[in-house]
Amino acid sequence: MLIGRNILVIGAGIGGLAAACCLAQRGASVRVLEQAEEIRAFGAGLQLSPNGMATLAGLGLAEEISAISPRANAVYLRDFRKGAAVARVPLSRQTRPYHYVHRADLIEILANRARDLGVEIALGAAVTGVEGRDVILADGQRQSADVIIGADGLHSRIRTHLEPRGHPFFTGQVAWRAVIEAQQGDALRDVQVFMGPARHMVIYPLRGGALINIVAVEEHDQWVKDSWSERGDPAQLTGRFGDFCPEARAYLGRVTECYQWGLFRHPVARNWQNGQLVLLGDAAHPTLPFLAQGANMALEDAWILAARLSDTHDLSRALAEYEALRRPRTARIVQAASDNADHYHMRPSLFRVAAHTGLRMVTRYTPHLLAQRFEWIYGFDPTKS
Repeated sequence: MLIGRNILVIGAGIGGLAAACCLAQRGASVRVLEQAEEIRAFGAGLQLSPNGMATLAGLGLAEEISAISPRANAVYLRDFRKGAAVARVPLSRQTRPYHYVHRADLIEILANRARDLGVEIALGAAVTGVEGRDVILADGQRQSADVIIGADGLHSRIRTHLEPRGHPFFTGQVAWRAVIEAQQGDALRDVQVFMGPARHMVIYPLRGGALINIVAVEEHDQWVKDSWSERGDPAQLTGRFGDFCPEARAYLGRVTECYQWGLFRHPVARNWQNGQLVLLGDAAHPTLPFLAQGANMALEDAWILAARLSDTHDLSRALAEYEALRRPRTARIVQAASDNADHYHMRPSLFRVAAHTGLRMVTRYTPHLLAQRFEWIYGFDPTKS
C-alpha cells in the first residue's frame, strides 16, 4: 500500500487522472496539477479496447463506461469507392468488452472517481520547469512529492527535464476529425474503415448512437501543425474525400466543425524516470492513431505504475521496474501503429487486389484469424501484471 506517500501528477488528461485514481485507491495522497482553468476535452471519440478496459474495471468504472458507450462488435474494412465490405474483424470478447466513448465523458468519469477517492485537482496550475526535486509553477510556487508523474502529454515539461527533446518528423499524413449528430435512419453500430489510395476514413458511434465520430487521414506534402486544437475547413475536408462512396460522403456532408493536425512520428523516450520523476502516457510514448491505442496505453501505464509503487518501499526500484515493464510493449505498439497506415492506403495495383481478395477469403472462412492478429495488444491485462 501507499499510505503516507505523497504523489504529484502533472496533467489531468486520461493518463494523469487514471494514475491519480489507481494511486489513491492504494492509499496514496495524490495531487493533480492541470494548467487549464477547467478540466475539458476537445470533442472527439476514442476506442477503449479490452486492455484499457481492464484498468477501468479495476477502478470499478466498467459499468459506468458501459452505460454511456456502445459495446463494439466488429471493425468493417470497406473499399473507398464502392463501400463494399472487404473484411470484418470481430471484436467481441466474453470477459472484457471493447467500447467507443467520447473523450470528454471518460475524463469526467475519471475526474469524479479521483475526487471521490480524495484526490486534489488544482486547476490553472501550469508547470514551467523542474529544479532539483521541485516542479516550478508559473506563479513561482514550488511543489515536490515522493514521486512526480509527468502525464503532461506530447510536449511534456517533465520529459524535457529527463532528456533532451527528440526530433519528431512529419509523416506526410494529415488527420481530420469531427463529431456530428446522428440522424434518424443512421444505422451505425460498429467501426467502419473506408480504405482508399493514400487516404482512409474511420467512423463509429458515440453516446449510444446519438453522435458519430469521424477521423479522416490523407497523405499530404504540406506540413500541418501538430495540434489537436487546429481548426480545419469542412468544405476542404469534404473535397479531399470527394471521390469516396456516397455513404462516406453523406457523413462528411454533415460536418459543420472540424479539426486537423499533422501526424508526426515522435520517438519513445529513452529515459522514463530518474528515481523520483517518471513519465506516463503520451509524455513517454506518443503514438500515431492507426491502432487507437494512445488512451489504452496510458490506462495500462497508470495501473502498472501504481502497482509497482505499492509493492515496495523502494520507490526508485519501483520506477525502474515500471520502465522496464512498459518500454518494450509500448515501443512495439507505437511501431505497429505506424505500420498500420500502409495497410489502409494501398494504391490501385495487383497487390491491392490480391490483398483485398485475401481479406475477403479470410473473413468468409476463418474470421478469427483477423481478430488474432492483434491479440497481443487486446489480450493483455495490466491488472494481472
